[in-house]
Amino acid sequence: MGTSVQTTAAIPDLAKWIGAFAILASSIAGFYYWSDESLLLRVIGLLVLSAAAVFVAVQTEKGRAAWDFVRESHTEVRKVVWPTRKETTQTTLIVIAMVGLVAIIMWMLDGLLAWLVRLLLGTGT
Repeated sequence: MGTSVQTTAAIPDLAKWIGAFAILASSIAGFYYWSDESLLLRVIGLLVLSAAAVFVAVQTEKGRAAWDFVRESHTEVRKVVWPTRKETTQTTLIVIAMVGLVAIIMWMLDGLLAWLVRLLLGTGT
């Protein structure tokens, strides 16, 4: 019984997804078909039809779930405590200094290993 309810709900959702993709495909095709028209008008048309495709897609079960996820993500991003400019600068300088320090250590280790290999093989000075 649960399968028939799921199937009957899936058919309209499938039709909505097909419609959304058809709107999106026609907006992209129209953007290139009317290439002689103003770029501004073509971009506006593309954006309007893309928004219509998103609107149709959001009417499906998966579309609503995706939209809810986007809204919840936006709420979480607003809760983030972003670093100040001073903190960002200090952290960046620390990262640059550490990368430089590790580069110098790796260079010295490479030189030491090259010297050891030359010593073991009896080549070079």
